Amino acid sequence: MLLLSKRDIKEVFSMKEAVEADKEAFRLFSEGKSEVPLRTNIQVPKHDGSLLFMPSFVEELDAACLKVVNVFPKNIEQGLPTTPAQVLLIDASNGLVVSVLDGTYVTQLRTGAASGAAFDVLAKKDCKKGALIGTGGQAATQLEAMVAVRDLDEVKVFDLNAERLGAFVDQMNEELAKFGTRIVAASSSDDAVEDADLLVCVTPSSRPVFDGRKVKAGATVSCVGSYQPHMQEMDPEILVRASKIYFDSVDAVLSEAGDILIPLESGQITRDDFTGDLGDVLLGKVQGRENDEEIIVFKTVGIGTQDLMAAKRIYDKAKQAGVGTIWE
Repeated sequence: MLLLSKRDIKEVFSMKEAVEADKEAFRLFSEGKSEVPLRTNIQVPKHDGSLLFMPSFVEELDAACLKVVNVFPKNIEQGLPTTPAQVLLIDASNGLVVSVLDGTYVTQLRTGAASGAAFDVLAKKDCKKGALIGTGGQAATQLEAMVAVRDLDEVKVFDLNAERLGAFVDQMNEELAKFGTRIVAASSSDDAVEDADLLVCVTPSSRPVFDGRKVKAGATVSCVGSYQPHMQEMDPEILVRASKIYFDSVDAVLSEAGDILIPLESGQITRDDFTGDLGDVLLGKVQGRENDEEIIVFKTVGIGTQDLMAAKRIYDKAKQAGVGTIWE
């Protein structure tokens, strides 16, 4: 069994590779070639946490995986990961667990890569400004994915915690320097959103974190943080204004994401407003962006196929490179 740490994964696997792995995951999912039961979600109200168990299987790859990911937003106050996790990669030809990967980083990678895949497929080609709302555990890879798929001049970042915001901006300017994008702290969510071609929200908020009226024509919006029915970081106004609304999996989103469930219940949108899953766009079954004036929304809650594809490609590269620790 090969044990792969965050450092090991970073040594052999890039964000651009993660974006391509996510694209393949979405294609396999939309083709019905992956088996992905809806994740088991056990609430831990005493600590404002969630225990999530996500299995997946792709027969043509002879591969399966199980991710155990526990979402505890308050961990950030203790300097702990908000989404501690492990991924078990399984050889489905014999049932052996061949690798255990740092699931926190795999989750960060594949979740960031979902926005990256959506932006790469759905955003305007000529994007110059980005916006990121939220600086928690998933934020760094969301930002990296954004600048990896579009040549942005500037990304404005906003968070309610000014101290954390400043530290995040400094860290990201250092870590992402190779992309040549200025990362700056926004004074408000309005300041971040106005004039942004790409917008990512990654917060656990139960109320909208931006004004949908401020989003400009032609923008592409990815909302990542809402994973429970009461959470709603997305302003429903952006759904009303959007020309097209896409998902990683409409069924998964409708099972848990307040960003869509709440405006559906209130009647602000209907299922007729949904365009389809990103995998169907990649397969040519659903229309993508048609002009540079359309506002496009992508909502993702994550599907197990993403974990499987990322883990499989990381494992294959690590094995070839002789990276990782063998546990016999």
